Amino acid sequence: MSDSVISLEHALALRDRGALLVDARSPAEYAEATIPGAINVPILDDAEREEIGTLYKQISKQAARRRGVELVAPKIPALVAQVEAARPAGSPPAVVFCWRGGMRSRALTQFLELAGVPARQMAGGHKAFRGLVRDFFEQGRWGRLIVLRGLTGVGKTALLQRLAGEGYPVIDLEGLANHRGSAFGHLGLPRQPTQRMFEALLWDALRHVAPEGYALAEGESRHIGRLILPLRVYQALQVETSLWVEAPLATRVRNILADYPARDDLRDGFARPLRALKERLGRQAVDELTDLLQAGAWEELVKRLMISYYDPLYRHTLPQRRIEVPGGDDAAGLAAVKAAIGRVLAQGPAVRA
Repeated sequence: MSDSVISLEHALALRDRGALLVDARSPAEYAEATIPGAINVPILDDAEREEIGTLYKQISKQAARRRGVELVAPKIPALVAQVEAARPAGSPPAVVFCWRGGMRSRALTQFLELAGVPARQMAGGHKAFRGLVRDFFEQGRWGRLIVLRGLTGVGKTALLQRLAGEGYPVIDLEGLANHRGSAFGHLGLPRQPTQRMFEALLWDALRHVAPEGYALAEGESRHIGRLILPLRVYQALQVETSLWVEAPLATRVRNILADYPARDDLRDGFARPLRALKERLGRQAVDELTDLLQAGAWEELVKRLMISYYDPLYRHTLPQRRIEVPGGDDAAGLAAVKAAIGRVLAQGPAVRA
């Protein structure tokens, strides 16, 4: 391995020290998944990558390389300028990667070095990083996950955000997934990441939870929208004594309405998942809920959904091993949650498969 080529482990260590990660793959590859925090500086765009691949398969490797040079040569100054502008002053060398640590990352690394921009090529590319993420989730070498649970609207997310603001370790699963974890959970939020990107983001959060440490999380089903929690992560959420957060129905309705501040603009978006509830609630109940939606009777709609749909759905998840905690975003509610966290930690770690 030459001095300009570094291992994946070395690359991630540089990343933790503030190095800029540069993904030299095409925009479509980058959109599918990348190493969290990496910027995209594509050597070839999507159409050019397809053209080079066709030449490689149908003509020859040499023909593909020559065409690659023709396409990339005019871009070199702009590629170098893009990396130079993004690289923080005084940071370690930029780390460049492509799919397998081949021609694209090698070329961009050499361009940067020739232009006086410190850079290293990451061996193995994104393929090696994906292998690391898969191994991480298979091994499950992170600490305890203490879970807040409760009926819809009790304010679990708000509590976790306040705890994070006070320095508690928190894994925001719904934030990473861009989804609130309910039938209407995608509305008003950015598009969900791909499964691979979600796993990369989750790896980046969980790797900081040392085996002897802990983190707080919200109780989730295996699916968060269209994304799936890695099995070992889902299993880890079931192990410890849960914190069961409680709140009156009126408070829960108010919390849900606060989650959808632009709900009038999202009215059409609510209609489709509402219709999908016919199998569980029956046609008449869904027709009545739809009438409330069209009338903009949001408070009554949310209340009815709580009573007839969400509460029966979630009550069966009431864990046997739990500490019941009064909800609330005031000082008393937060203090109660902190005390419950202390009680769970004092119990010592539960045995995890």
